[in-house]
Amino acid sequence: MILLDTCALLWWTLEPDALSDQAKKACAKIDQHGVYISSISIWEVGIKLKKGSLQMDEDLNGYVNRLKLLGSLEILPVDENIWIKNLSLDWSHRDPADRTIVATAMMKNCSIVSKDQIIRDFYKKTIW
Repeated sequence: MILLDTCALLWWTLEPDALSDQAKKACAKIDQHGVYISSISIWEVGIKLKKGSLQMDEDLNGYVNRLKLLGSLEILPVDENIWIKNLSLDWSHRDPADRTIVATAMMKNCSIVSKDQIIRDFYKKTIW
């Protein structure tokens, strides 16, 4: 299993050519191995839509419903264990979504597909 950060999720579902070759290879195996996203990514997508920095042909509910139809994708809730892990990270990065995505990957012991260099510098199990 891999975990997609929010940008990787958006690129995978809306603009696959924006993924790197390594990320494309990892995503090509999703049907065989499955993929996680953190529910905080749904929040991030919603924020981007509200601010107008993301345009989609559907609203957030439609997008999430489409994600749920992908049998290989599991949306992971952010529970108290992930929040505790988030807060215990020895990482000065203040972005709550990035911290939560990394904490989730650590809890699930999986790699993150991410272009974000800050994440990649902290969490070595990344694909890009």
